[in-house]
Amino acid sequence: MYALVDCNNFYASCERVFQPQFVGKPVAILSNNDGCVISRSYEAKAVGVPMGAPAFQIKELIKEKNVKIFSSNYALYGDLSNRVMKILNQFTPNLEIYSIDEAFLNFDGLNVSDYHDYGLQMKSRVQKWVGIPVCIGFAETKALSKVANKIAKKFQDRTKGVYVIDTEEKRIKALKWTKIEDVWGIGHRLKKKMITRNIKTAFDFIDPMHTAWIQSQMGVVGLRLKKELEGESVLGLEEVSDKKTIAITRSFPKQLSDYDALRERVSTFASVCAEKLRKQHSCCQTIIVMLNTVNYDNGRKSRYFQQVVTLPFSTNSTLTIVDTAVKMLQKLHAENEGLLYQKAGVIVTQLRNENEKQFDLFVDENPKHLSLMKAMDAINGKIGHRKVKLGAQGNQTWNMRQNKLSLKYTTHFDQILTIRCQ
Repeated sequence: MYALVDCNNFYASCERVFQPQFVGKPVAILSNNDGCVISRSYEAKAVGVPMGAPAFQIKELIKEKNVKIFSSNYALYGDLSNRVMKILNQFTPNLEIYSIDEAFLNFDGLNVSDYHDYGLQMKSRVQKWVGIPVCIGFAETKALSKVANKIAKKFQDRTKGVYVIDTEEKRIKALKWTKIEDVWGIGHRLKKKMITRNIKTAFDFIDPMHTAWIQSQMGVVGLRLKKELEGESVLGLEEVSDKKTIAITRSFPKQLSDYDALRERVSTFASVCAEKLRKQHSCCQTIIVMLNTVNYDNGRKSRYFQQVVTLPFSTNSTLTIVDTAVKMLQKLHAENEGLLYQKAGVIVTQLRNENEKQFDLFVDENPKHLSLMKAMDAINGKIGHRKVKLGAQGNQTWNMRQNKLSLKYTTHFDQILTIRCQ
């Protein structure tokens, strides 16, 4: 038996844990630099706050409906997510963290007589120990547990936030209720194609007459999903694996055209990529530098410019990656001089384990880089985050625009919640 545990309106719920005066009131969370709405409470959805809407476009709605707005506080959200996952791990050792607010659990080998009651215990403990409301769906497969979770969330008054698909009758009823766009793995484009073929529900999806078409459109992934919805478990829990690509991209507080300012940003992004590579004991061979412009006078139309370089050797050296990224930026900036850039990024790919690195007889980086990077990481680990860095990164601190940022209640000692007892 599988379970999907999903935190309700997670970012908004995290803010409410320490500011309970906003429970029952509309709350919305903004993206980096207070850009767009990325999370809404049920109350915010009810008053018409649209997902993904730019904050400046809904100022009047926010004011009229008295919506409480917060800047993204990822330090707080990450810490509370970690606490939730540790609690869930107490109920089964078989846990797959699917996202910051979702996890799959497997109970094979455990003696659970009543899954609904077990789910209520999980829900109660998370609520009591962390303060985050969750909904839980149980089923024989991961895809069906997703369906069960949607039912638990939709009908919380009847299900108490926990729903179990444990009979054939419940499975069929749940599939007939589930719209095709709510099926795990069905995106917007696939949804349009399926509706034109009269596949409107999950139950329509498993109809044998559509099998060949599903295979042609989705391949083996579609056939596995079909089996999962039919009650045959073919997707087990996935182990945490190293990233296949590492990307650091950020929007700027204001548009930039100055080369030196862009170089400082790109150098910093490249340096962070190198740190992440060393942390997971990987090397990269391909580096991508990206610049993005936004024309606000033409409906926020974006233009992307990028350079790609494949090195003759694999590396995780900050010196090599930063030097390569800066040379690529120099070329991009010269080719598109005069443009204002809103965003930049560095991506490293073609990753392989550092112990499997292949050396080139004629071209390779300085072997001293390896010991230098080890010393640099060791010092930063002792005295503080990125205290030792390259001169190209400069001393400027670029803070995101976070005018509505709450305190880091659980991760910053000076911001711990203070309660006055009288």
